[in-house]
Amino acid sequence: MIADTRAVLAEHRRARVEALTDRLVATIEAANPGYRTSGLVPHEDLRRSCRDNVDRVLELLGEPGADPARDPAEDPAYDAARVTGRRRSEQGLPLDDVLRSFRLGGRLIWEDLVEHVGEALPGAEVRDVGTRLWEVVDQTSAQVAAAYHATERAAVRADEQLRAELWEGLLHGRAQDPRFAHEAARILDLPVGDDLLVVTGTGPDTDRLLAALAPLRSCWVRRTGGVVGLVLVGAGGAAQVHDALRPVGGALGASVVVRGLAGVGTGFRQASIALRTLDGGAGLATFDERLPEALLLTAPEVAGRLVAVWLGPLLALAPGEADPLLKTLEAWVATGGSATHTATRVHCHRNTVLNRLRRVSALTGRDLVDVVPPVELALALRAHRAGLTQ
Repeated sequence: MIADTRAVLAEHRRARVEALTDRLVATIEAANPGYRTSGLVPHEDLRRSCRDNVDRVLELLGEPGADPARDPAEDPAYDAARVTGRRRSEQGLPLDDVLRSFRLGGRLIWEDLVEHVGEALPGAEVRDVGTRLWEVVDQTSAQVAAAYHATERAAVRADEQLRAELWEGLLHGRAQDPRFAHEAARILDLPVGDDLLVVTGTGPDTDRLLAALAPLRSCWVRRTGGVVGLVLVGAGGAAQVHDALRPVGGALGASVVVRGLAGVGTGFRQASIALRTLDGGAGLATFDERLPEALLLTAPEVAGRLVAVWLGPLLALAPGEADPLLKTLEAWVATGGSATHTATRVHCHRNTVLNRLRRVSALTGRDLVDVVPPVELALALRAHRAGLTQ
């Protein structure tokens, strides 16, 4: 592009920016439904953007030529395009509508150039100007799109961060503050005061959990090591939720029914304790079904002493000798002290059960024959299953 052409373009820029701006604004508002019907972009905002971008396109058009070492992403000549991309992303206008307005702008600028300076330039120069114009429009549109997407990604990250902070606050009891509870309810689209269960676990993904619980409403978050969910209790109560969760697989712990978001902190502690009682196994553990284990888990020193006092001498034996004694004790406690029913469970003769009980009595110094199974022994066995030892 020769110097005379650049001079003509510079004069055209000074003379036609305002008129082109007015024409472009009117065209966009009339022909681009995204702007016309959504109401997302105020008129003055649109006009300022149109003027800035028309001026920059004409400025770039009149430059000697593109510098291959010049990075458009860092070039201040594209600041207006980047501002427009960021602004429209924040306003929620679809990117297709934004880019359509830039194509409209490119066409109007070209028509205006042909009308006002086309006869003043040699034919070859007009073709060069046209080629250069669409290069500028394409590059400007690319900067608009890049800024739009960057802003969109930043908004998503900010939303994810906000949701993560809200979840952490909920799980640590902050929803007892009504203001926090209402903000969490708004962001997570949950009711503030409805009955719900808190569920935590490992294994199943959130999509599978959502599908299993439908049509019950639930909300889930993935945290380090697993997932946590809030399930709104329907007419079927907690049992309906439990029935839906059992076939899902993995390891899950569920709280009792808590009242509203203010109870989530308590519910999360209960669900976490219930999950721990599975000791790495699979299944659904509900807090109410695991109250003895929950008690032991919250008092690990007591649990450890129960194991040591009631089972320590057995656990000191070789596994081949200890295992039958432990299995017999488990069955004896489960059957309420019936040697006959215990024999059926462990597949041996009743006399074998009695002999094993005498052996345990001799090892522990506690009489276990012809007595009701002691509560302490039942708790010691539960603590042992849960891996709670000193």
